[in-house]
Amino acid sequence: MISNFQTTFGRTALQTPENIRTFDADFKDRYDSNKYNYEGTDIITKTQPGSGNYEDYKKEELEQEERNNSDGLSINLGPFTWLFYIAIALAVIFLVYVLLNEGGTGLFTINKNKSINTYQEITAENIENADIHALIKNAENNNDYRLAIRYYYLLVLKTLSLKNHIKFEDDKTNNEYLDEVSSKPFSKDFAYTSYLYNYIWYGEFPLNTDKYNKAKSNFSSFLNQVK
Repeated sequence: MISNFQTTFGRTALQTPENIRTFDADFKDRYDSNKYNYEGTDIITKTQPGSGNYEDYKKEELEQEERNNSDGLSINLGPFTWLFYIAIALAVIFLVYVLLNEGGTGLFTINKNKSINTYQEITAENIENADIHALIKNAENNNDYRLAIRYYYLLVLKTLSLKNHIKFEDDKTNNEYLDEVSSKPFSKDFAYTSYLYNYIWYGEFPLNTDKYNKAKSNFSSFLNQVK
């Protein structure tokens, strides 16, 4: 009996032929539209209005506007964009100025050329720029000689401070200033000037024109010596 097939090494000699499948050359083009985007990298934020017909959707005549997830907040003011950023920068600078001055440390406070009208306004921060000569002149014009002597003594302290002989401070006493200049050649003259000031100002010693001129001469002489 002749067999319809033969086996070789346990396998049939005759096998069913394999079916070979082929794809159209343009099959990828049918799957590259937004309908087949599964990656999730884009967010569909707006769809353009269409006719509502299924045929239009099937033909993909409607395009969808997409925005990438990485897009951040942006402000587009057109030609006025640079004005917006300048306004922001000025606001920040003004805020820093306020915090460091009226509302803070006063780091940038400009004391130069600041108008000072009374001796109470003179402080360690502004004495170097205070126009004490003008204050003396005003007091003399008003015949307030005691006040003029007060300003003369402040002028002496200002001069000593500018020459680095003393360190002017708001709460420092005259005796402390005397200690600072104790080793200076003009220490005795400064002691006498301080005595005149204390006697006239704190002792409320009345001054007429002659007495004022004598006291004024002493202050002027000391200032010339220090300069």
